[in-house]
Amino acid sequence: MTQYIIRRLLQSIPLLLIISIVLFVLMQLSGDPLATMGGRQPPRAEDRARLAASLGLDQPVYIQYIYWLVGNDWVVVRQDEEGNDVYGTRKGVIRGDFGTSYVTRQPVTEIISQRLPNTLILMLTAEVVIIVVSLGVGVVSAIRQYSLLDNVLTTLSFMMYSVPIFLMAYILMYVFAIQFRQWGLPYLPTSQMFDPEVGKTFSQVAWHLVLPVLSISLLSIAGYSRYIRSTMLEVVNSDYIRTARSKGLQERRILFVHAFKNASLPLVTLIGLDLPLLIGGAVVTETIFAWPGMGRLFIDHLSRADYPVLMGLLMLISVAVVVFQLLTDMFYTLLDPRIRYS
Repeated sequence: MTQYIIRRLLQSIPLLLIISIVLFVLMQLSGDPLATMGGRQPPRAEDRARLAASLGLDQPVYIQYIYWLVGNDWVVVRQDEEGNDVYGTRKGVIRGDFGTSYVTRQPVTEIISQRLPNTLILMLTAEVVIIVVSLGVGVVSAIRQYSLLDNVLTTLSFMMYSVPIFLMAYILMYVFAIQFRQWGLPYLPTSQMFDPEVGKTFSQVAWHLVLPVLSISLLSIAGYSRYIRSTMLEVVNSDYIRTARSKGLQERRILFVHAFKNASLPLVTLIGLDLPLLIGGAVVTETIFAWPGMGRLFIDHLSRADYPVLMGLLMLISVAVVVFQLLTDMFYTLLDPRIRYS
C-alpha cells in the first residue's frame, strides 16, 4: 500500500504540471486584466504600458508562466497606504506563493483563506444532507420495488433532477421567503451568511444556510437516490444474498451488513468525485444567495480577469481532485477486502 501511495503521488506531479499549463493558457484567453483597472475609463496608453510592465504582463505567455511557477525577483507584491506600488520577490507556486491579486493587491492565499471556510460550511452541510437523505430514499425504494411509495419517490426524483439549480433556488426563495412573509409565517433569509445587525452567530449562520442547502441538496438527492436504488437492487438479487436468507439471517442484518456494504462501493466513487468540488463551491447557488464563498469569489474575479486568484482557485481544486481520488482508492480496501494495491 505504501509503495502504491508513493507511486500515485509521484504520478500526480506531471499531471498537475500539465493541468497548470492548460489552465494558464486558458486564463490568458479569458480577458484583459488591464482593461478594467481604469474603472469606467480605460487606462491611457502610457498607464497601460506601466501597469503591464509592473505586473509582468508585457512578457510572452511562457515567461509569465515560468514566473508564476518558480517566482520572480522584481514584481509588484502590494500597494502602500498612498496607493504606490511596492516591489519585491515572489517565491512562485512551487513554494506556496500564488501571487497577488490584480484587483485587491492582496496575496491570493490570503483571499482564498478568507472565503474557503464559508464555502466548506455550506458545501459540507449540503453533502451530509445529500448522503443521509439519499441513502434513506434509495434503500427504501429498493426494498419496496414497484410499490406505490417507490413510484412516488421515483416520480419526485425525476422531477427534481430535471429542474435547473437556479430555478430551484428561485422557487424556494419565492415560497419560503416571499410567500411565507406575506402569510405572516416565519420566513427564511435569502442573502448573505448572517444578519449584520445580529452578528455571525451559530443560529444566524444555520438560519441563513437553509435555503442554499436545500437548493443544492434537492437536485443531488434526486440523482444519488436513483443511483443507490439501482446498486441496491443489483446486490439484493445476488446469489450470496439469497444464500444468507436461506440460512435464516435477519432481513435487517442482510440488508445493512451484507448488501449495503457491497452496494456502497459505487457510491464511494461518486462521493470521491463530488468532495473536491466542495472546495470550488457552488457558483450559481453562492451567487444567487450572495453567499461569500469560493464560487462567488471565482465569478467576481473572472469578470475582471484576475489571473492569480483564478489560477489559485483552479489549482486548489485540481490538487483536491488528485488527493480525494487517492483517498477513495484507499477506502475501497476497507469496504472490500478482495481489493489490494501492490
